[in-house]
Amino acid sequence: MDFRFKPDEIAFRQEVRDFIGKELPKELLTGETDDFDLSMEFRRKLGQKKWIGIGWEKEYGGLGAGPVLQMVFHEEMVYHNAPLDPQAYQVGPAIIHHGSDYLKKTFLAATANQEIFWCQGFSEPDAGSDLASLQTTAVKDGDEYVINGQKIWTSSAHRADYIHILTRSDPNAPKHRGISYFVLDMKTPGIQIQPLLDISGGHHFNQVFFDNVRVPTKNMIGEENRGWYVAMTTLENERSGIRDVARAARLLDDTFQALRDGEGIKGIRRDPIMMRKLTDLAVQVKVGRNLSYRVGWMQDRGLPIEEQAPMAKLFSSELQQRIAAVGMEMLGLYSQELGGSRYPFVHGGIPGSYLSGVSGTIAAGSSEINRNVMASRGLGLPRGY
Repeated sequence: MDFRFKPDEIAFRQEVRDFIGKELPKELLTGETDDFDLSMEFRRKLGQKKWIGIGWEKEYGGLGAGPVLQMVFHEEMVYHNAPLDPQAYQVGPAIIHHGSDYLKKTFLAATANQEIFWCQGFSEPDAGSDLASLQTTAVKDGDEYVINGQKIWTSSAHRADYIHILTRSDPNAPKHRGISYFVLDMKTPGIQIQPLLDISGGHHFNQVFFDNVRVPTKNMIGEENRGWYVAMTTLENERSGIRDVARAARLLDDTFQALRDGEGIKGIRRDPIMMRKLTDLAVQVKVGRNLSYRVGWMQDRGLPIEEQAPMAKLFSSELQQRIAAVGMEMLGLYSQELGGSRYPFVHGGIPGSYLSGVSGTIAAGSSEINRNVMASRGLGLPRGY
């Protein structure tokens, strides 16, 4: 692949940076707040520029710009702490490639304009990494399906307008073949949401219960009992890696900034072991970025990314943990300051990333699952190796 960006891609990157600098509220930029309304106000400005669906065709509310510009957009947004709706880039491609005309007309432009906000209903208490073991049922009843079961770790379910959800529609079929995929309004009667606080005390995750929830047949993405194959489109887009590596790059830059600003830790600069660790991490960020760039380059050429996407996601999500661990070691006792610290060089970013980074190697497929995918699809090793 050619690692050089084209002039129009370089110009677009600068345009995104300029827009973020002008339009992103300072409170969101510094991480001082996660105000959802403020976040949605900014996202709708992105929708007006057609950047949310930048890689989608114009008829779907996008710009038809292709995967590379979309990758550049995601990298700059995440690096600058600008809010994104990650589910838009998971369910959107699934609907584009597998959805009916009704689903495309109803949901794509509305998603691209940020008129609706999504959550994902995949994981269950007994079906996380082994997602095909899911047990939430969908039973056909006339022109509807009746859904019963439970989902867990559902990010932003308490704020979402719609959920894209995998269900067991044929309990007698092999587990990968009896799954159907639906779009479901979160205001449908029978849905109950309970919060799950994460390790840092934040409310992002939820568990969602479905009690005789009815969904129209026309809301199915793809064919009945073929939802697993549609979900692979969703997961490939979730695992591109660029958002993870942008997050890692920002964390490393924040770590270097803390080293420059922190009077109590400047002595680290004279520690050759610590400086060697930081230098090695800087090299790893470049490696992770190139792995993710390769995924975007392959997508732009219509090439399959079955093992390349898991590779980029695996490396970058684990890299975040490595950077956070070194940052905590560097901060020493200051690492106990999570937020509102009187020490301006801490900001809570490094300790917060150390805690939240735990979920990074579980979400979008655990590291073990991604290694299995790389082994079976990339190296041709037998399943269960």
